[in-house]
Amino acid sequence: MPGSILPQIARASISNRLGFAHPEPAFPPEFLEPGATFVTLSLEGMLRGCIGSLAAHRPIVEDTRQNALAAAFGDPRFPPLGKDEHERIRIEVSLLSEPEPLIFSGEKEAISQLRPGIDGIVFQCGARRSTFLPQVWESLPVPADFLSQLKRKAGFPEGFWSQEVRLFRYGVTKWKES
Repeated sequence: MPGSILPQIARASISNRLGFAHPEPAFPPEFLEPGATFVTLSLEGMLRGCIGSLAAHRPIVEDTRQNALAAAFGDPRFPPLGKDEHERIRIEVSLLSEPEPLIFSGEKEAISQLRPGIDGIVFQCGARRSTFLPQVWESLPVPADFLSQLKRKAGFPEGFWSQEVRLFRYGVTKWKES
């Protein structure tokens, strides 16, 4: 799949929202198939926004467009992207595989199943959910720390555990602007 145009599609969406004329590149028919994407924006090497979908519920091209806009203008951790930042951001688009449930009897066994640098993980307990893309392993390489931070992101204390915890793993194919 010629996914290297996905960051260009994301940039066109952001640019056009900011009032810059930026034509969207032509895309292949497979981008009309359902897919789940995450769009990550970085500015000078630092996270500037990251929003995505965990399940395929719309065409890949539309998911990329909408997640690009959400990452730029709707990530609650950051103010909306300004026109002055537009040319300096770098865009990465990750296309997710279907999440697969992990089977475990407790936290220790769950941690032993995590594959650093490979897995994206969804943490779920009750109505709360969080995820980290596989790229997060670069800053959290220890599986126990990775899981602790996922718990925090979901609004639980790092030491929290319950038999109701569910974990799902997924892979990504990613493309980044140069």
